Amino acid sequence: MHQTTNTVLMIRPVSFRMNEQTAVNNYFQEDLELKNSEINAKAQAEFDAFVEKLRTAGVNVIVENDDKLMDTPDSIFPNNWVSFHENGDIAVYPMFAENRRKERREEIFLSLEDDGFHIENIVDYTSAEEDGYFLEGTGSVVLDRVNGKAYCALSPRADEELFIEFCEDFEYTPIVFIANQSVEGDRLPIYHTNVMMCIAETFAVICLDSIDDKHDKKNVIKHLKESKKEIIEITEDQMANFAGNMLQVRGKDEKRILVMSQSAHDSLTSLQISKISMHCEILSCPLETIETCGGGSARCMMAEVFLPKK
Repeated sequence: MHQTTNTVLMIRPVSFRMNEQTAVNNYFQEDLELKNSEINAKAQAEFDAFVEKLRTAGVNVIVENDDKLMDTPDSIFPNNWVSFHENGDIAVYPMFAENRRKERREEIFLSLEDDGFHIENIVDYTSAEEDGYFLEGTGSVVLDRVNGKAYCALSPRADEELFIEFCEDFEYTPIVFIANQSVEGDRLPIYHTNVMMCIAETFAVICLDSIDDKHDKKNVIKHLKESKKEIIEITEDQMANFAGNMLQVRGKDEKRILVMSQSAHDSLTSLQISKISMHCEILSCPLETIETCGGGSARCMMAEVFLPKK
């Protein structure tokens, strides 16, 4: 088992805008006083620059174009509907927002097969949508693949029973907790786990302040320490700048790279940067429009491809 991959799938947006259906529980989204066409053009420019930077670093980026007919404003975040695993299995996930369900496109699997990847099984959890249960991929579930652990902050988009079912199917030990953020004086669940934590090979970046329950917090720390991860803590303010939304990938010559947005990087202290730099290089890119309107950042834009080659 590997924690990192050299290959990521990314979806180039054609209808990107603020999604009113996700804004109800994604408190990171904000409205921009711009026409949707302008917002989409800015998002495309950010996307293209990001892909270019990743490729220059030696990351294999598979870019698929979104389908304009689908009118899917959040298609730029494919990690919420699909995950690809080393045994050749693919998991397809149930989505909270109805207009996000159209992001799931089988032709993407066919094009991966054309690229020489082997698909063994498709494990489909989407029928849970009919009963109002959701689990939004590696947004809801942060995987420690090597140690067989899965972390999940419960929210309207992350159902506990569904998470346990996923863990049984894919042989992960489930670690369940609640992570909150302050919204107009209230403590409300963070919509996705990968906004408040990132697990890399030898370290974890995590906003422990968001876990209000002492028992939950202790349990998460215990599991990270058992797995020999150096814990690099971030504050809630840094989390609001997407400092938890990072992904470690492999670049040229197997070099480990921690990918994040410019705003995440700018929010980090010199001590945090030096701690991360002891483990790997940092790659950051401006994603301001995508973060502001989409309420997601660098990690959400990359669906890691762990599938075996034929």
